[in-house]
Amino acid sequence: MSQIRGKAVSGLARLSLSGSSPAQWLNAAAHGIRRYSAAAVSGAPLPLEGYRVLDMTRVLAGPYCTQILGDLGAEVIKIEHPTRGDDTRAWGPPYAKYKPESGREGPGESAYFLGANRNKKSLGLSFQHQGGVDILHKLAAKCDILVENYLPGTLKKYSMDYESLRKINPGLIYASITGYGQTGPYSNRAGYDVMVEAEFGLMHITGSRDGPPVKVGVAVTDLTTGLYTSNSIMAALLSRAKTGKGQHIDVALSDCQTATLANIASSALISGKKDSGRWGTAHPSIVPYRAFKTKDGDILIGGGNDRLFGVLCDGIGKPHWKDDAKFKTNADRVAHRNELEAEIEAITQQKTTQEWLDVFEGSGMPYAAINDVQGTLNHSHTKARDMVIEIDHEYCGPIKMVNTPVKWSETQPIVRTPPPVLGQHTDEILSEHLGLSESDIAALKDQGVVR
Repeated sequence: MSQIRGKAVSGLARLSLSGSSPAQWLNAAAHGIRRYSAAAVSGAPLPLEGYRVLDMTRVLAGPYCTQILGDLGAEVIKIEHPTRGDDTRAWGPPYAKYKPESGREGPGESAYFLGANRNKKSLGLSFQHQGGVDILHKLAAKCDILVENYLPGTLKKYSMDYESLRKINPGLIYASITGYGQTGPYSNRAGYDVMVEAEFGLMHITGSRDGPPVKVGVAVTDLTTGLYTSNSIMAALLSRAKTGKGQHIDVALSDCQTATLANIASSALISGKKDSGRWGTAHPSIVPYRAFKTKDGDILIGGGNDRLFGVLCDGIGKPHWKDDAKFKTNADRVAHRNELEAEIEAITQQKTTQEWLDVFEGSGMPYAAINDVQGTLNHSHTKARDMVIEIDHEYCGPIKMVNTPVKWSETQPIVRTPPPVLGQHTDEILSEHLGLSESDIAALKDQGVVR
């Protein structure tokens, strides 16, 4: 098993998670290395330790969901096509290159795959063989949770649908992630994040005021769907603890996207009117609340109420604006949006972004630089919150990953194992969970059933 090591991203040192006593952890912390896992100190089990997940998903929404479950301690068995694997294994560059001594060929492990598949075991398996289906049935009988993202009805021909598997395992929690759900006129459509963003409102409200609709820079609908699914699975586990019964969870990207329109949807429902369209970085109801150009970039300013507007006025050297009839209240400022924003930007362009950050530091007014992704990953606050860690990948060597985001006081989720290479755990899973011998497994490999 590859050793996983937490790292303070400032580069001070790396710390092994295994075999460290509380005293060693405290000593490390005193020397600037942040404690990576409360669980490693207390020995307390992770929240989902003891639960087993059969992960029959690929790309992002499903793998993101099951990665969350894995981070929380569940054993996640990822089922992959025996030759291609998860689609995202081929989505590169960039790749984490294989070490010369690894014995593996090819460009390496894709960054996309690495970002959504840690804390999982990979089983390369073909559905096209009855032997593969038999293995899936046996595994489903031993799992608490199954997550899949095939088109509705696709798995029925393999008797891997919910109705078939609940007969094998009545306590199974079976989550189906699709573009448009198990019912409705679009249920048989293949759904990708960008299509759902377009058809269910998000793209329409994203982009500059006078520009065309644009997609969000990350596949946010996939991610929110993964979050909704993982949350629902954990609630279903609580329900099962009371009733002893599993259930089918039907999760659609389209539904999750509609739900996350949130206050924008609420405004449209209550008013009965057309939405106000795209606002770029601005806010339809608050002024000033947007990005303004500086001498060398941009700064986002949020004058969310009259007091904060006063702070801004003092900071940019215009204290008299606080009593100007055109700007005195937020309603006044909204009515004179164009004039006020133009005046503010004429001033903000006179200093650099950092100079404005220094001006507003400690003022209590919301403000922020607009950073690129490297700026985010190397941000001092990102480092202070341990949001970038480094782990040892058996075949690629040290790789950096975004850490699990929520901090727990007693049982902190951790990256226990790096994302697996295709079929890395086939022998382990078949022998430990199904009791197959080496010769049984070798025969299945010869037949192309597993990898």
